[in-house]
Amino acid sequence: MKIKNIKVFVACPARNFVTVKIITDDGIIGWGDATLNGREMAVVAYLEEHIIPCLIGKDPQQIEDIWQYLYRGAYWRRGPITMTAIASIDMALWDIKGKIAGLPVYQLLGGKSRNKIKVYGHANGESIEEVLNNLGQLIDQGFKAVRLQCALPNSKGTYGTLGKKKDYYELQSNRPLPPEHGWNTTKYLNFIPQLFKAAREKYGMEIELLHDVHSRLTPIEAAKLGKDLEPYRLLFLEDPITGELQSGYKQIRAHTVTPLAVGEVFNTIWDCQDLISNQWIDYIRMAVTHGGGITPLRKLADFAALYHVKIAPHGAPDLSPICHAAQAHINIWANNFGIQEFIGFGNETLNQVFKHPLSFKDGYVFLEDKPGLGVDYNEIEANNYKYKRSYLPVTRLEDGTLWNW
Repeated sequence: MKIKNIKVFVACPARNFVTVKIITDDGIIGWGDATLNGREMAVVAYLEEHIIPCLIGKDPQQIEDIWQYLYRGAYWRRGPITMTAIASIDMALWDIKGKIAGLPVYQLLGGKSRNKIKVYGHANGESIEEVLNNLGQLIDQGFKAVRLQCALPNSKGTYGTLGKKKDYYELQSNRPLPPEHGWNTTKYLNFIPQLFKAAREKYGMEIELLHDVHSRLTPIEAAKLGKDLEPYRLLFLEDPITGELQSGYKQIRAHTVTPLAVGEVFNTIWDCQDLISNQWIDYIRMAVTHGGGITPLRKLADFAALYHVKIAPHGAPDLSPICHAAQAHINIWANNFGIQEFIGFGNETLNQVFKHPLSFKDGYVFLEDKPGLGVDYNEIEANNYKYKRSYLPVTRLEDGTLWNW
């Protein structure tokens, strides 16, 4: 069996997605997600100009060797564009191998560790009252864990809240340039504990709550926030600081017992080696699409398990259902799975393009048994939704200094 052809599709069914299709000489097809929000076309060029010509004629079952060939063989390693491109190929090859074997991918990894996947939803809002109302709705839907994000009073564009603007395309209107948000750390540190105090007073301690700082703080500021939030028993505090200086988490860990999570922008195990081996974090959040695929993510899960760290993969809406399906297979298999971020697939346009094996019930995602990843992509339907150039927002402090978004 040989790889006969590889195609790349770029479409915008609600969001931009880059999808890879590998076709073997006997007609077996594998699908992969190559979406990198705000830099989609850079990944497309990497695939079409540098990866695809190297893979035609190779044996698609040699997944480990192909992964090493794409990672080591390019000399220029790591980085989000490289690793997203590699991930899409890797996912598609695992999809093919599962179809050859007639088994779902999780069986090839070693079988199930659980029957369902615990997920958390998002309760956002422009005010504490709005966030609490949205939290109540998610609890009614069966969610056992919910992330809370609230706009700061008298501030526009706080992370996790877009007001009446439902996506970044609306924010950018007909002028696709990065929208800008403001930020004030003092206001934030004073306000967020009020949000969680109100949530606990209204809904009690049984619902698990989370919060995403989105790398807005310094280590000592994050330590203070973690300590202030301890009475409210968060499942985890996500991305309190940037991850480039891993030892920054050592400082946070020394001052608070609030569990810490990081990793959605990580691309390799080396980005979190010290974080995990020193037990400075509790959850690692690397996504299959941005972390190089299933092949490295299963190695990351095993490594993290040695240090009592759980996996909690990134699950934003700019990861396609192919990525979510791939992560579901890892989550079902990995003994040290913690929780999965889950926005849902309620958009009908998206569901017309992507067919996936996932369903939600009572706070859990269920994975239907199908060979491979269990996903499919409607190329004809996708052609109706043309790519729209888009950017993630940027953040500036009140004096104009560029900050982390």
